[in-house]
Amino acid sequence: MIRAMIVDDDALVRLGLTDLLDGDPDIEVVTQAADGLKAIEQATAHRIDVALVDVRMPRMDGITATTRLRALPHPPKVITLTTFDLDEYVYDALAAGADGFLLKDTDPAEILRAVHLVAAGSAMLHPTAARRLIDRYHATDRPRATAARARLDRLTPRERDVLALLARGDTNADIAVHLAMRESTVKAHVSRILTALEVTNRVQAALVARDAGSTSP
Repeated sequence: MIRAMIVDDDALVRLGLTDLLDGDPDIEVVTQAADGLKAIEQATAHRIDVALVDVRMPRMDGITATTRLRALPHPPKVITLTTFDLDEYVYDALAAGADGFLLKDTDPAEILRAVHLVAAGSAMLHPTAARRLIDRYHATDRPRATAARARLDRLTPRERDVLALLARGDTNADIAVHLAMRESTVKAHVSRILTALEVTNRVQAALVARDAGSTSP
């Protein structure tokens, strides 16, 4: 059972997402929060697997909340939510440790899929929006690119292949099919990639790959 938390200052949004997630037999919404401070409090009091966190909230915004949630002893995975079509705050949330993001008008089935994927350790990036967001707000400068390429030098050629597919948003299953390997092998490669790149999740690994200009398998 995936234990979820909804964090949004709009009560109707919390209600709608709770109804949607609770309709899935494998997801249980164990708590809600109207702002980031309450989210930290609830995540400390409850075991949370996945938190859906709005970007713009009073008292503590979703970016700060994501950083704080990811720093907890037992951190939940975080999916950032936004009403608007991608602003710099969403990139900031991803850089803070979110495992993906969704627009609030995303198809309900895709929201459920995102919760399952993120709970299983994958990232969920709104398909084309992810590329636009990162390309717009993660502009590569020379020092950053040099540092990113130095990290990529730690990877084997096969790990680079896996990273390139990961960076475009492929799941472990997708990568396994594309590279003709077992999914368990892909998971092992991803674990090694995260360690070698000194990042905590797939989204941050994708950012390093883009900085280095390595996004094609």
